[in-house]
Amino acid sequence: MRMKADLIDLNDYPVEWWEKLLDLGHKIVSDPAAYAHACEGKIMGTLFYEPSTRTQMSFQTAMLRLGGSLIGFDNPATSSVAKGENIKDTTKIVSGYADILVMRHPTAGSVKAAALTADCPVINAGDGGHLHPTQTLTDLLTLKEEKGTLSGLTIGFCGDLKNGRTVHSLIKAMSCFKGNRFVLISTKELALPVYIKDVLSASGLEYKECSDLEKAIGELDVLYMTRIQQERFASREEYEKQKGCYVLDRKKMALAKADLIVLHPLPRVDEIEIAVDDDSRAMYFKQAEYGMYIRMALILTVLEGQAHIPLVKGREHRHTLCSNPNCITHKEKYLPHYFIGDGTTLICEYCDERTLAE
Repeated sequence: MRMKADLIDLNDYPVEWWEKLLDLGHKIVSDPAAYAHACEGKIMGTLFYEPSTRTQMSFQTAMLRLGGSLIGFDNPATSSVAKGENIKDTTKIVSGYADILVMRHPTAGSVKAAALTADCPVINAGDGGHLHPTQTLTDLLTLKEEKGTLSGLTIGFCGDLKNGRTVHSLIKAMSCFKGNRFVLISTKELALPVYIKDVLSASGLEYKECSDLEKAIGELDVLYMTRIQQERFASREEYEKQKGCYVLDRKKMALAKADLIVLHPLPRVDEIEIAVDDDSRAMYFKQAEYGMYIRMALILTVLEGQAHIPLVKGREHRHTLCSNPNCITHKEKYLPHYFIGDGTTLICEYCDERTLAE
């Protein structure tokens, strides 16, 4: 298996690597003009199989601010994907044109599948409800710049914790820092998946689950709001049952600490009242700006190629199918069935779901 400086899951890299990236992000925030020519002659391919505003445009802006160029698509209907081309063929071709690929796809494990055969480094810009590591880097830089630390924080996550890939990625990341405590605020239907709770349990950090934002907000240092994601529901009826369950308004903000910061990966729908935008503790627009700077740092770091990691840590189990129906292996049939573990319970290398061995 070839090793490249791909970024599929932030937790593939040691915390020391994150910290170097955040230090570089801080330097770029302080003096972005100093990096204006760092990527001259380099080309980034952006393959967005799913709609995006902030992630796509911040990556594109980051590359342009570094002096690089862009190719790619933001609608698969305008590419050969509409003709039935698989992920392997699309990314194999484009990786021959570009120095780095950034990919978003609605299916869990899809970006890792692309990275297996791509000829240049691949960055995960979101794979379904699974992971979103560059949003996590955005969140980490925001926390570091605004709170001054990544340790000893009480962090509340509110809304769609089941499908929120930004939530999953950030919890995994923040569980690596000492003294953090997590408050998981959601309905039972939108509770955090078991495999992310397992991460918290393994870390030894304290967490609790509750359903009342108003009661929980006063103990938080950070509130991470999320929208109820209509596109992740099987039906409109199921979405309507959850829509509007949690709304952050001025009344609730009055119960919060004076130094609370409110984050949101955006877009929002109705989960944060517009009036909250005027509160100095609302950091979500500034958070989006930090996203551009940390992606500049990430592009530079990946193109340097100093940290090469193996994409596959387990081995192939030819006759075992992933138990997750939304895993990319069920759609791209040519993919090897890679799993971690050798007992009766295996962990899918693409989507992290547990599966019984066959």
